[in-house]
Amino acid sequence: MYSARDQRDNREWLARIDAAADGLELGSEARSYASDMFLTQLPDEERSKRAVAAASLYAGALIAGEERSQTAVAESMDVSRLSIQQRWKDLLREAGFRPPSW
Repeated sequence: MYSARDQRDNREWLARIDAAADGLELGSEARSYASDMFLTQLPDEERSKRAVAAASLYAGALIAGEERSQTAVAESMDVSRLSIQQRWKDLLREAGFRPPSW
């Protein structure tokens, strides 16, 4: 779980997730899942936050039934597709979901 301090300290990253979600035309449920996963799996290293934010957005969209391609999410978050590919399944598992097998 995360604290209100985590939310406050990472509002820039949450704003980036929200802006990317706007560009991807994702609804509030996908945004909420993405933000929660990001804050719950918050990396210690600043340089890892962009990749975790992107993977969280991808996974949040999947959970909400608003699937977007890894490429589209990667472009919206300015990361490589590989950054998302390497992280999204672990994020889902940590959030208590079973990732699809495809």
